[in-house]
Amino acid sequence: MPSKLFLKRSSAGFASASGIRTRTSVARATQLPPVRVTQLTLSMPCVLDHRRPGLLAEILTNENVTADVIADGIHVDPTMVQLLFKIKGAEKLVLITDAISAAGMPDGTYALGSLEVEVKDRRCTLNGTLAGSTLTLDAARRNLMQFGHCDLQQSLRTATLNPARVAGAPKKGALEPGADADLVVLSPDGQVVTTVIKGTVVQQ
Repeated sequence: MPSKLFLKRSSAGFASASGIRTRTSVARATQLPPVRVTQLTLSMPCVLDHRRPGLLAEILTNENVTADVIADGIHVDPTMVQLLFKIKGAEKLVLITDAISAAGMPDGTYALGSLEVEVKDRRCTLNGTLAGSTLTLDAARRNLMQFGHCDLQQSLRTATLNPARVAGAPKKGALEPGADADLVVLSPDGQVVTTVIKGTVVQQ
């Protein structure tokens, strides 16, 4: 099957396109900002080959592109998460989870649509292949602090303001007049204590 760069509106991912094809497609996509790459490094063979730099190299060097990352240490190695953070910075990185019904749950068998996925040691697999994750966003944020050696404010931005901007949701992701009163109260060690949606406490 020929390599393809899949673009939907201004999002790209799961691609093994050549450097030339990637640059052409991303340049075209940047006319429809914001541009993002989803699940960075997944399904990208030869991701940093010196002669076929491909999608990953283009994303790392293109300041107009925001990168999504599953910071669970399984989908993306902690060292790669650190590299992504160092290059893209807190302003151009978005934390995602790829979570399924097993999110935050112990080992066992869980549903992924009509399929059954086995969870062991935080790894979700279907016939030996990764199939979603157990990652929660608060855990992803803590992982980013550990893997990327960043501070609390930087990690919070990647889980709040950045995804809101990429999604085109101006009333989300920030504490300011006119924004939705959606809040998460964290403990000193980063655990979720209270959740507030539009000013109403829904979990405590």
